[in-house]
Amino acid sequence: MNDKERVIELLQPYLDSDRLYVVDVQVVGRQGGRLKVTILLDSDTGITIDECAAISRQLGGQMDEMNFFDEAPFTLEVSSPGVDFPLTFPRQYVRNIGRQLVVTLTDGRIWKGTLDAVEEGQIILDVVPEKKSKSQLKKEALLHPEPPAAGPTPVPFGQIQKANVEISFK
Repeated sequence: MNDKERVIELLQPYLDSDRLYVVDVQVVGRQGGRLKVTILLDSDTGITIDECAAISRQLGGQMDEMNFFDEAPFTLEVSSPGVDFPLTFPRQYVRNIGRQLVVTLTDGRIWKGTLDAVEEGQIILDVVPEKKSKSQLKKEALLHPEPPAAGPTPVPFGQIQKANVEISFK
């Protein structure tokens, strides 16, 4: 079991009966020096700074007592994913229904639009067609012969390489 898997296992009692879920765990700096453990947690209703701090204190204390990294010094950061962090779980998409997304598909196409719904195995994205020059349209037609998406479009999770909420200050 690697460090990431061990941290996730140790985190389980702090997830409040699956109310909270692990978005990402990173352990860096193993080749000497201070280790940095970064844990990103979320929930269907969000997570507060106080919750992150409490988990950090309790988990950090437990890791110290266990000698988790064999005497190696470490820094522990527990936080929520920022708005720039990609959506990775269906639960995160549900919380962002009605917001603008930028979705990169596994075939390289990029769709922008409003997240209308999350269904079993897919999202429904109301795609707004981009305005492109004739040469861009020609080039894209060669790469992707099917017509460009427009309007409500089902997007299976398996076709999503990356999806980010688009921040707007309108």
